[in-house]
Amino acid sequence: SSGRTSFYEQYGVIRDVLQNHLTEALMFLIMELPANVSRAEEVLQHKLQSFQSLWGLEKKSAVLGQYQAYASQVREELQEAQGYVSTTPTFAGVLIRSDSLRWEGVPFLLTSGKALDERVGYARVLFKNRAYCTQSETLRDAGHSQCKAKQIIFYFGHGALDTPAVLVSRNLFRPVMPKDSWKEAVAHSDVHIFGQPLSDYYVYSPVKERDAYSVLISNIYHARKDFFITTENLLASWSFWTPLLDSISHQPLRLYPGGVENQHLLDFEMVSGGLAFTLAEPAELLDPSRQMPSDYKAIQSKFRQSPLVSAWSEDLISQLASDMEETASRSVARSGQFHLALSSGSSPVILFQRLARHHYAFPWKHTHIWLVDERCVPLTDTESNFFSLHSHLLQSVRVPYFNIHPMPVHLNQRLCVEEDRGTELYAKDIVALVANASFDLVLLGVGPDGHTASLFPRSENGLEGAPTVVLTESPVKPHQRMSLSLPLINKARQVFVLVLGKGKHDITTLLSRVGHEPRKWPISGVSPSSGQLVWYVDYEALLG
Repeated sequence: SSGRTSFYEQYGVIRDVLQNHLTEALMFLIMELPANVSRAEEVLQHKLQSFQSLWGLEKKSAVLGQYQAYASQVREELQEAQGYVSTTPTFAGVLIRSDSLRWEGVPFLLTSGKALDERVGYARVLFKNRAYCTQSETLRDAGHSQCKAKQIIFYFGHGALDTPAVLVSRNLFRPVMPKDSWKEAVAHSDVHIFGQPLSDYYVYSPVKERDAYSVLISNIYHARKDFFITTENLLASWSFWTPLLDSISHQPLRLYPGGVENQHLLDFEMVSGGLAFTLAEPAELLDPSRQMPSDYKAIQSKFRQSPLVSAWSEDLISQLASDMEETASRSVARSGQFHLALSSGSSPVILFQRLARHHYAFPWKHTHIWLVDERCVPLTDTESNFFSLHSHLLQSVRVPYFNIHPMPVHLNQRLCVEEDRGTELYAKDIVALVANASFDLVLLGVGPDGHTASLFPRSENGLEGAPTVVLTESPVKPHQRMSLSLPLINKARQVFVLVLGKGKHDITTLLSRVGHEPRKWPISGVSPSSGQLVWYVDYEALLG
């Protein structure tokens, strides 16, 4: 709308509608019912718990568009130069998932846009239909046909009904509504909602329809805090949406003409755990200035005499996850099992999420998970590498319980005390279960100081000597660590090193020039004796 352009150009559709209004509707829909729905504190607490169950969003979680007239509107109203290109989305569809047991496997789609074919707001719950009807639908009574869509629609207003309403499919159940506030409405057969006549639904409308702001003001007077959000809920919402907003800041937008001319242009579908537009981009709507760096695929070459895979971070993670799955499948075909040693930190979190959400063929049933290193904190501590691994990967995949091997840093109610022999216990487990103590794959990262695993420059333990497990000291808190030694890492069949971000550019440049000097840069000592080393370095780390 005219006059809002300055605001809209700064914020876009996700901040304007999805992060607040639609997220609030989603929370009310998916939260567990409090014991006392009249207690504002309970309602707010349950909404907060629902936030904590949501999967993190990634670039592929969203499809974005911009109506064609928007750019000229911006130039005109904000007096921008003729060549000004707006990257503000006016349409967004976002796929959200929850890991709560109730909603496991259920997709939630949040959609909003300007210049669509109608103004309408709703929350629609579409149930899976297990029935299959052999005979023609025309022979069936609509109220009893098990093959028609079964849905509950919370209609916020505008659109065909032009009033708030609750609609429930007649083939689902007859709802019981509070008589003092909701009345059954007369169904008009000429009105259709989601392709079905209104007569297919039980329809309820408010006894007394009130303006939204009068409801809001009334709730303020009656101190009904559950209809508002707390600072805690607001921060939870922004921490959920911000990673997506950051990742799509340069994503190409689909241009659409607006109104009925949009046809099927904005239809989208769920593909490989994300969203994609159903129709290919029409040639006449493509804008050559919108080419983005992510259009270029992974580059393969050499780094420190070993294979190098490089790409923008998201494409790189995708390639690494695929290579890990291929390595796992080959290992299982060869020996019946796959021994994987994982590092933690911020970079692998994105990888863990990718593996959990997109790699359904990964042979988790035959995979043993080991830790490359661990901080000397309880495993339930958020600083723990195992805690991060569990949160972002293990609880989402089916690895047999007996195949998960956390490092024993917490023995006899104390942490990493030498006489508790945690390092010996872990080394014995590796020798007992891993053939020749050679992991099939070790995943490593690199610190800005050149450390890898918990092997730091000038470490007293682990840089040479026996292939074993050692206690080390980190220059940053928590100082005490447990780690696989360099000789043990070098026994692996394959080692993948993941390096992401501009913050790693200096160490990447340095490593490209230095030789084998593990006392100064422990990562330079990674050189599998009879295995293969592969570097996965994103463009930001490689090129700055």
